[in-house]
Amino acid sequence: MYSFLLCLAALVIGYLLYGTFVEKVFGADATRPTPAITKADGIDFIPMPTWKVFMIQFLNIAGTGPIFGAIMGAKFGPASYLWIVLGCIFAGAVHDYLSGMLSVRHGGVGLPDLVGTYLGKGTQRVMLCFCVLLLLLVGAVFVYSPAEILKDMAGDGTSKSFMIWAGVIFVYYIIATLMPIDKIIGKIYPVFAIALIFMALALMIGLFVKWPSLPELWDGLYNRGPSVGVTGQPIFPCLFITIACGAISGFHATQSPLMARCMKNERLGRPVFYGAMITEGMVALIWAAVSSWFFFDGGAASVGADMTASAPTVVTLVSKSWLGTLGAILALLGVVAAPITSGDTALRSGRLIIADALHFDQKTRRNRLAISIPMFLLVALLLWYNISDVNGFNTIWRYFGWANQTLSVFTLWAITVYLCKSHKGAYYLITLLPACFMTAVCTTYIATAKIGLNLPMSWNQALGIGVFALSAVLFYIWKSQKQNKQ
Repeated sequence: MYSFLLCLAALVIGYLLYGTFVEKVFGADATRPTPAITKADGIDFIPMPTWKVFMIQFLNIAGTGPIFGAIMGAKFGPASYLWIVLGCIFAGAVHDYLSGMLSVRHGGVGLPDLVGTYLGKGTQRVMLCFCVLLLLLVGAVFVYSPAEILKDMAGDGTSKSFMIWAGVIFVYYIIATLMPIDKIIGKIYPVFAIALIFMALALMIGLFVKWPSLPELWDGLYNRGPSVGVTGQPIFPCLFITIACGAISGFHATQSPLMARCMKNERLGRPVFYGAMITEGMVALIWAAVSSWFFFDGGAASVGADMTASAPTVVTLVSKSWLGTLGAILALLGVVAAPITSGDTALRSGRLIIADALHFDQKTRRNRLAISIPMFLLVALLLWYNISDVNGFNTIWRYFGWANQTLSVFTLWAITVYLCKSHKGAYYLITLLPACFMTAVCTTYIATAKIGLNLPMSWNQALGIGVFALSAVLFYIWKSQKQNKQ
């Protein structure tokens, strides 16, 4: 528990100190008009109260990742705490803040346009396809996972119940994608946020009351997975793919432009973008600690489960055991709200990215439908594949996990080029190091994973070190050539 408390404090200190430093590096200007003011259209560019912008950003990025990812990542041991804290402060929050603020500075454009500005038009086209595919995957998996939980909460558990809940969620996604952002999302999100925040606070209080005997950082950062039946998954690179949301997630950079179009002041970027990521890190840290109790302190046996319990099962059993019936319902509603509020804005973001690429105005409902209908049909096909194939969801989720982190690689490299080109001294290091590290993680994972090249996992460390070094060398070669041309 002491490691948990230290890590919780580190996240707060990271926001106050490193978040302020990153804001100064960027140079947020309170007097500079934002796209919410200069491009107001009543649909997507709408000035909104700061507390709502924060809530929407937090819920946009907090899908099931900081919950399910943290539960699965906790099996690696206290190394999961360290990744959540260091990843969140020095990588994820920096990634979210700078990508969001660059969108503000470029008129609220989406991620592909930002990447194209700094990495070239060829990369922009790749990113356009990559982002749209990722967002469609998010839309599909974030219909599936909350529908699974809701059917169990309803006490039915049948496939018919699942289909009904999936249909309800899907219809909501369609409405939220098409309506002005302040009409549905701006009104419903505060309610969802209360459920999600209640869940995190209630579980944290439960940790303080129970004060379980959890593995500490100083007990060793070795992989504890084999002790709970997880074999063949070394900490590097598997932990860094398993825990994405809560540490760093490329999906977030597709969501930040939504709020870049609603912020009234550049100085609000730190609480909205950096702060939302730190808050998500706290949710992930709480679930990592709760899951450590479940896996390493007899928690599984005390709630009648075993070490093979899935993440949704852990959520359900722990919530009922710790919080009682009413508390469990509120906690589970928080877990349901998280993916739903990421799924609807994922599809909204997909609509806007496609509209930007086609230069297709979105003020009229007809134009919004022209883009949204094909997108909804593709999501429906992916969802049907999830349902009809017993391994469909698991397969799509694994690809989504890798694609999500790969998206963060593109974003970090684009931001690094921006910092370098803007003559901000050696401040480009704040994203260069995370960019090299995540490039190593994603390359090593797809090279050694069964869904990738399936190379021997024993090569993981050599591959990781080699890719990190090569990435850094190539960057400095580019930087040297850039300076010679000036």
